[in-house]
Amino acid sequence: MKLFKEICFATALTFAALVAPAPEAGAHEIKAGNLVIHHPWARQPMKMSEVAAGFMQIENKGTEDDRLIKATAEITPTVQIHEMKMEGDVMKMQELPDGLVIPAGKTVELKPKSFHIMFMGLKSKLMEGEEIKGTLVFEKAGTVEIDYEVTNPDAGMN
Repeated sequence: MKLFKEICFATALTFAALVAPAPEAGAHEIKAGNLVIHHPWARQPMKMSEVAAGFMQIENKGTEDDRLIKATAEITPTVQIHEMKMEGDVMKMQELPDGLVIPAGKTVELKPKSFHIMFMGLKSKLMEGEEIKGTLVFEKAGTVEIDYEVTNPDAGMN
């Protein structure tokens, strides 16, 4: 009888796992004042790399511009706000020392080969499935705690 109950319990758990809705990828968002930060994520860096990048969408639902002025992460003391852009035939990356404007009523996407958060001098290797705790600091919305979801090294390269 005990074996029968264990089999029934295991069957019920299996069935529940099969019919339960899968969590929606990238569904997490953080609200701060007039800003909504959609799905912060970071790509797992290539082997031996001491840098990684963070990405997200920042939506400004307000009537005034805001500005991302600083970012931090528990995995490194050096975090910068960067931009990549083509200059002639050369892709260049540079820090945005004045931060990144988030225009009123607009969404700014931080994505590969564009705006991003740069983690430099990593303390440890990042692995897919981990989370990175950090903060974003905005002129108007203030300091916001976020978790970046670490994805595979090829994410966002399409």
